[in-house]
Amino acid sequence: MRQFHALQAPWRLAALIATAAALSVGIAQGQPTPAPPARPSPRASVPVDADRARQLYVPTDPALQSVGRDFERDVEAKAREDARYADACRGVLQCTKVSYRSSIGDLEVPAYLFQPLTPGPARSRAALVWVHGGVHGNWSIGMFPFVKEAVARGYIVIAPEYRGSTGYGKAHHMAIDYGGYEVDDVLTAVDYLKTLAPVDPARIGIMGWSHGGYIALLSVFRDAHPFASAVAMVPVTNLVFRLSYKGPSYQWDFATQARIGGLPFEKRETYIERSPLYHVDKLQVPLLVHVATNDTDVDFVEDQQIVDALRSRKPHLAETKIYVDPPPGAAGGGHTFNRRVDARTLERQDTPEQIDSWNRVWTFFEWTLRTR
Repeated sequence: MRQFHALQAPWRLAALIATAAALSVGIAQGQPTPAPPARPSPRASVPVDADRARQLYVPTDPALQSVGRDFERDVEAKAREDARYADACRGVLQCTKVSYRSSIGDLEVPAYLFQPLTPGPARSRAALVWVHGGVHGNWSIGMFPFVKEAVARGYIVIAPEYRGSTGYGKAHHMAIDYGGYEVDDVLTAVDYLKTLAPVDPARIGIMGWSHGGYIALLSVFRDAHPFASAVAMVPVTNLVFRLSYKGPSYQWDFATQARIGGLPFEKRETYIERSPLYHVDKLQVPLLVHVATNDTDVDFVEDQQIVDALRSRKPHLAETKIYVDPPPGAAGGGHTFNRRVDARTLERQDTPEQIDSWNRVWTFFEWTLRTR
């Protein structure tokens, strides 16, 4: 192609020969080779769009985690929820609020503990660590009907309010560490369970939804952990993708965390370390994952990545199911497809998909935790 152009335009060939001759003379005389003229950056001449710059700006100041929070109101709301739990559990199951010291730092972790009314013999019961979702979320009353089912089946359930959870004051809120120390807070719940005489330490599972499913995944993707099996419902799986897909308004919650302090392009190793997708090969225990194609919180394009990875690389351990456009809940489309509950009566609002999902969950735990 170059030869063709030279033949079609002889002046180009002449110019090349002249340039080469000049360069060779300069080199022979010890003169430095002239640098090519610098190309002006096209970005340097583009005026700043101030409105768009404000829209895309993502700060890193941890103090911004408290902006807009009424911590006193959060504490009052949590107290009301605790009272409602006490009423709902009365005569049905034991419900107590406990706390334990996290294995990381000087942090006390509150937790809900649900047990059968009759404790049972020593080391006779399997246990479950159930993890709530949400960035600055907490354990909600909406989980009551499912907890009731778990306890009726003989499980002891602990639901930790790990660092960053709301309803426990400013210090607990500001300690948020998404995918970091919060995982250690949750893992430490097992140490508390082991102090309970009925709990069999060899039969402890972990389960979570959304961000809670994310923590469940990160827990069993560690090199060492105490769980015999895990369930992750509509889990967050890939923060590198997720933050890009959701954009600046969502990125604020992560870039402003003290132990993150930036976006994926600035903190690549941090975000890779905290994304379950990149640790699938570490899975050594049975895992159940359910996702929905019409999820508008953890979008299917994110969850499809972990489903594909598990199916291709851990088919002997992972059981996955994709629910195609299940009836959506109040928010997040299909994100709450298997957590449909009447807020007033605290009864399940079942759909075929919700029934199917929970039947699979209970069967999975029967096989992985209750069979010795």
